Amino acid sequence: FCFFQATTLGVNLKLAKGGQIYWYMQIERAKELILYDELNLTEISYLLNYSSVAHLSRQFKQVTGLTASFFRNAPFDSRIALENV
Repeated sequence: FCFFQATTLGVNLKLAKGGQIYWYMQIERAKELILYDELNLTEISYLLNYSSVAHLSRQFKQVTGLTASFFRNAPFDSRIALENV
C-alpha cells in the first residue's frame, strides 16, 4: 500500500509538468496526432495547449531531431489503421 500526502504529490506533479518528462509526453501525443493526419499543426498546438505553432515546432525538433512537417511526410509502413486493430 502506498500513501501520498496531497501537497507533496501536487508539488511533484508541478515539477514534472515543467520538466522534460512532460515535454516528452506532449511530443509523443503530438506524434500520434500527426501520424493519424486528421488535424493540422495549428489544431494540434491548440489541443496540446502550446502558445503557438512555432513553439510546438521548436519543441518537436528539440525532442525528435525532426521537423513536424518532415515527420508527417515520412513513410511509416508499420502504421495500422484503427479500424484494423
